[in-house]
Amino acid sequence: MIRIPILPAGSDEAFPALETALAEPNGLLAAGGDLSPRRLLDAYRHGIFPWYSRDEPILWWSPDPRMVLRTDGLHVSTRLRRFLRGCDWTVRADTAFAEVMRACAAPRAKQPTTWITRDMFEAYCELHRLGHAHSCEVHAGDELVGGIYGVAVGRMFFGESMFSARTNGSKVALLGLCHALQAWGFPLLDAQVRSEHLVSLGAVEMPRAEFVRRVAAQAALPGFIGSWCDRLGEIEVDTLAG
Repeated sequence: MIRIPILPAGSDEAFPALETALAEPNGLLAAGGDLSPRRLLDAYRHGIFPWYSRDEPILWWSPDPRMVLRTDGLHVSTRLRRFLRGCDWTVRADTAFAEVMRACAAPRAKQPTTWITRDMFEAYCELHRLGHAHSCEVHAGDELVGGIYGVAVGRMFFGESMFSARTNGSKVALLGLCHALQAWGFPLLDAQVRSEHLVSLGAVEMPRAEFVRRVAAQAALPGFIGSWCDRLGEIEVDTLAG
């Protein structure tokens, strides 16, 4: 039996110290609480995120090490660069947040179920309405072909999920987002946990203590609360080839 602290719903009770998170499963810190904007933003400021299935209570995680991507360090393969040069897609921000979340939640060949529950969907849509959650979308004409969404606190961006409806859709969304974040003074994008796909894109593991220090410094900086639609504008994908 796994024993972890239980947070009362609707309370202001602080999260447990990160050092108390379990080693197995890696980073499990607490259960319960709620998905209010206050609780979610407090979690991200402290290097914590929610992740749970439909039949589970809300579970809060802070794994060690943490997977991060330097916004100026995304690996663009020769094959992808060649694709970008001939691509007529465009990248925008905050024009289809709910649609991106729904696409991220849709069943996939190797992932028939989703952790993006109805409660998670509604909670992050509320964060988006308040100007804290953002999406980066890739369009081929009127078709949404890829996207990524996450949460911004100060000058720190916490990636949550991404999707592809066409080959390279999610890679282009991530590249467009990193291009914008790097220009705006966001040096890191949190990618949460290791995967070989993230490694292939240039993500690296960072000790949790260092990650939390970096988050505290970046989250304390003035950010951009509100829609990023006009801030990003529209990026022609072929300009991202370098």
